[in-house]
Amino acid sequence: MIAPILQIQGLRKHFGGNEVLKSIDLSIAPGELVFIIGPSGSGKSTLLRCCNRLEEPDGGSITIDGEDLLSPRTNLNLLRQRVGMVFQQFNLYPHMRVLTNVTLALRKVRRMSADEADRAGLAALERVGLAHKARSYPGELSGGQQQRAAIARALALEPKIMLFDEPTSALDPELVSEVLLVMQELKKTGVTMVVVSHEMRFARDAADRIVFMEHGVVVEQGPPAQILAALPGSRARDFMTDALH
Repeated sequence: MIAPILQIQGLRKHFGGNEVLKSIDLSIAPGELVFIIGPSGSGKSTLLRCCNRLEEPDGGSITIDGEDLLSPRTNLNLLRQRVGMVFQQFNLYPHMRVLTNVTLALRKVRRMSADEADRAGLAALERVGLAHKARSYPGELSGGQQQRAAIARALALEPKIMLFDEPTSALDPELVSEVLLVMQELKKTGVTMVVVSHEMRFARDAADRIVFMEHGVVVEQGPPAQILAALPGSRARDFMTDALH
């Protein structure tokens, strides 16, 4: 049996007196595309942020590619290179060209030479259909192109897993499809992805598994067809069906 690339066990997180994650168990297989859905405030984004310690868990364990994320012996900077993260906002440096944004971590963290970093950065931009914009500045790109550049920046480090936190929510509706198309292409090449998103049609059509969260717990999970075939009254089915109409 193939070991999971991401294993979460008993994960807990509080903000003050508010228990946001209540003993979450979840495992992600290599190459899997998993959608995490649920109402606002259910803990979805907090769960993702715990997976690279942008939020510090209060209990439980997270193992990525066989390494304990929460161990004091873990080199967090090295481990974060294995976990690509794409946010709602693109977080590109406006004064730097697109290629410089993409290669910054390669040069500063990986200590690559400029030529080596540029080759890797251009290859990543090619994967998201943006190689022709390498010399542009972020302000010269559409929102969809900026998000694709942010995806390329994460891909350039060749992560073991990609985490997407509402990657299309800041985009105009007509730009959403170009980002989803890139994610679909990444799935075809075997990139492991965990996605928090309200794009239910994409979840239905592209996800290997849907994980439905509510009130800080995983309520249901399964393939999209299984979730949608559940009896009326299933929280995951009702949530997806309402969003698809």
